[in-house]
Amino acid sequence: MSAAWTVGEYLARRLEQAGVGHVFGVPGDYCLQFFDSLEASSMQVIGTCNELNAGYAADAYARLNGIGAVAVTYDVGGFSLLNAIAGAHAERVPVIVVSGAPRSTEAR
Repeated sequence: MSAAWTVGEYLARRLEQAGVGHVFGVPGDYCLQFFDSLEASSMQVIGTCNELNAGYAADAYARLNGIGAVAVTYDVGGFSLLNAIAGAHAERVPVIVVSGAPRSTEAR
């Protein structure tokens, strides 16, 4: 890791420290650098067909391992994930969601 960390590198390190071994998700434009940070870590990235599947996979992983994580891209990626995360929240299953977003300079 470089002397100055990126947000993605920091999040990947904290996920490792929290005990996450696998991160489920769908790579997309606004989270590609985070997925690069995950690939450089000791965690395994599990790509899924869509965000909802990623959410349910992270939920199941958390139930078996104590904590789960999912990474998706901005807007439709995060919205597609909502049902799975709402279910995990209702049952108090610890799932961490990382959703990419455009830079503030790119906001309209």
